[in-house]
Amino acid sequence: MLLRPRVGRGRPGLLGTMTRTAVVAGTATATVNAVGNRQSRRQQAAAEQQAAQQAVVDQQQAAPAPAAAGDDMMTQLKQLGDMKASGLLTDDEFAAAKAKLLGT
Repeated sequence: MLLRPRVGRGRPGLLGTMTRTAVVAGTATATVNAVGNRQSRRQQAAAEQQAAQQAVVDQQQAAPAPAAAGDDMMTQLKQLGDMKASGLLTDDEFAAAKAKLLGT
């Protein structure tokens, strides 16, 4: 009676070991890439959010406060009126300075 050799039992052969190694390496690579991509997306979103916040801050700092601009104009008009009343400005000079100040 002839005995058949055992097939598929015991330790895997060279081809099985190589296949298992390739699967494990591929899974590890895919996992590392997924984690890296997720982290880069988070960092990019955080950078975009920070840039948007900085733009808002820059815009707020660049725009003068309307009340301050109005107060400044009123102060300058009062100074022009005082200068005219004291005789430092003629009527024509006062009218020209007032028009320049008001932007008309």
